Amino acid sequence: MSLDWTTLSDGELATLSIAGRQAAFAEIVRRYQQPVFRLARACVGEPDEALDLVQETFVAAHQALPRYDGQRAMRAWLSTIAINKCRDWARKRTVRRFFSFAAPIDHRAEAVVDDQVAIDDGAADRQELDRVTDAISALPMNLKEALVLRTIEGLSQAETADVLGISQKAVETRLYRARSRLLEKLNTEQGIGVRDA
Repeated sequence: MSLDWTTLSDGELATLSIAGRQAAFAEIVRRYQQPVFRLARACVGEPDEALDLVQETFVAAHQALPRYDGQRAMRAWLSTIAINKCRDWARKRTVRRFFSFAAPIDHRAEAVVDDQVAIDDGAADRQELDRVTDAISALPMNLKEALVLRTIEGLSQAETADVLGISQKAVETRLYRARSRLLEKLNTEQGIGVRDA
């Protein structure tokens, strides 16, 4: 008789995974790989790098499962790990840029995708989504993290504060600043002045 992994809680899956049941951890990955990818993609702005960060997040999560508190939301716990991986990536990227004397890392995946002219009606939507995603990824890390966790990933203000290790009021302040900068950047790209918006 086999278990229906989809009916188990995150805490049960964590316990079974710690006990060596690989299918339990596979279910955790299945449940949360898309939210973790969206978070990483929004933070780093590069799909290829985001995929690598998703893998790193789940490897780190698997190793840290014995420390997982079953009372805490799995999504918030994984988001904390993913945010830390994104911060590590950003630090490494800064060092690489310093030593390569400002030779930026190219956007290979986006260039491949964007080289072809889309023929369906969704092309404009995809371009707008790419434009917004790029603008989000250009925000300072502290603003970007709060914006992504709260608005894209749908974590509550309390969960976002917990993931980032800040107060709920600080989350609110960062969200306000992130939205203001994002609106300013998007309007600037379209040639709309802040007063015009």
